[in-house]
Amino acid sequence: MLATVISSAVLGIDAYIVKVEVDVAGGLPAFNTVGLPDSAIKESRDRVTAAIKNSGYYFPSNRITANLAPADIRKTGSAFDLPIAIGVMAATNQVNFSNLENTMILGELALDGSIRSIQGGLPIALAAKHHGLQHLVLPAENAKEAAIVEGLNVYPVKNLTDTVQFLNSSKTIQPESPTLKNALERVDTDDLLDLMDVKGQEHVKRAVEVAAAGAHNLIMIGPPGSGKTMIAKRIPSILPTLSIDESLETTKIQSIIGILPSDTPLVMTRPFRSPHHTISDAGLIGGGNIPRPGEVSLAHNGVLFLDELPEFRRNVLEVMRQPLEDGYVTISRAAASLTYPANFMLVAAMNPCPCGFFSDPNRDCKCSHNQIQTYVSRISGPLLDRIDIQVEVPAVKYAELSADVSGERSNVVRERVEAARQIQHQRFNGTSIHANANMESKQIREYCSIETQAQELLRVAINQLGLSARAYDRILKVSRTIADLDESLNIEGMHVSEAIQYRSLDRSFWKQ
Repeated sequence: MLATVISSAVLGIDAYIVKVEVDVAGGLPAFNTVGLPDSAIKESRDRVTAAIKNSGYYFPSNRITANLAPADIRKTGSAFDLPIAIGVMAATNQVNFSNLENTMILGELALDGSIRSIQGGLPIALAAKHHGLQHLVLPAENAKEAAIVEGLNVYPVKNLTDTVQFLNSSKTIQPESPTLKNALERVDTDDLLDLMDVKGQEHVKRAVEVAAAGAHNLIMIGPPGSGKTMIAKRIPSILPTLSIDESLETTKIQSIIGILPSDTPLVMTRPFRSPHHTISDAGLIGGGNIPRPGEVSLAHNGVLFLDELPEFRRNVLEVMRQPLEDGYVTISRAAASLTYPANFMLVAAMNPCPCGFFSDPNRDCKCSHNQIQTYVSRISGPLLDRIDIQVEVPAVKYAELSADVSGERSNVVRERVEAARQIQHQRFNGTSIHANANMESKQIREYCSIETQAQELLRVAINQLGLSARAYDRILKVSRTIADLDESLNIEGMHVSEAIQYRSLDRSFWKQ
């Protein structure tokens, strides 16, 4: 007898429908799974067999074939355990066929019949709604994130017995309450680390504010202990609040990778990712036989912080150039070619030399000129060209550390940042550009015209400091953001002057 159960699988950051066809026929006892299953799915036969028997149900001693359609796409994970088990029981008349219509089922089975959580609950729920399904049965741990999707009945189940009784209408399971409204009401950015905690470094805080206002990439150069990491960790607290679309996209990425907390149905704070410098290029960009998102995608709509930038392997840093430019990354493998979003703000920190004390007035640098050049040359020119703001972070003086005076709170700075972003939103309305950092040559010519005094200042900077053509464009973009923070329609001389100060690497002997 044949039974079909509707299920789903994740491909990229979206899900697609998978029909689990289970046939129980005469012949020698066998249990075969076809449809390009991976090892985890092939092993499901043992979990399904044990779960059905240990739950007190009949398991047929016949030839069982489970097909996962479409059969030309490779399936991964253990979420097909529950639909295969329900298919076996439906084919042996232990589950009501009629209640399988318009119902999607997923879950991993333990040997005792209990159901464990799966990955990708949110994109799976979105796929169910998109295909017109009315009901979704999945593990209780995934119910809150799936209930974000309105118009879909999400039923949390804890074991195989509950699922069978629910499908046979002998037990009532209340659908999970919609959580979108509740998630929005729970947004509290005050829980984030506050910029007020940073003593001194007012010019660095200002540079961070400008970077956040225009979504500019930022690098901080300074000796150990000057506060680079401390400042970087507080950048999410001044970034604009996530929109609903951004929240859904960020949540989907965290859901499919399996790092979404069970009590957080919707991500409402911008992600902050800080990978160690030993990370591989596949870990940073994504990879695997079946491509999985990397750190650049996990930082989508948030911040990717690379501490000790020169310590990262050169090939790892170079693979970031494409996502920095395009806002997405495409990973091609023999089995599949997938595109993941990677629109993030790059924040990097580095010492000025191997010992870290070059230009420190209180400590002597013991590095030779060649050592410094070798150290800094680990970062390629093309990568530095994609970093708009370069700021030096000197050691904090004792008077600033011991002072009781506190700087601005993050929520005050965030208000200015959001006001500047709103100006940019109106400016680029109807285009794919969302912030000044994403402007191309056409938009730079249209929106970054400068006054005569500012033009003269920029001409002097180009000639005397030897700034490149790319640096010229970067200065104009940053100047536009500074003018937006001042709510100024025109870019004035003081805006250009401040933007020039954010080109530390161009103004030092580090320039290659």
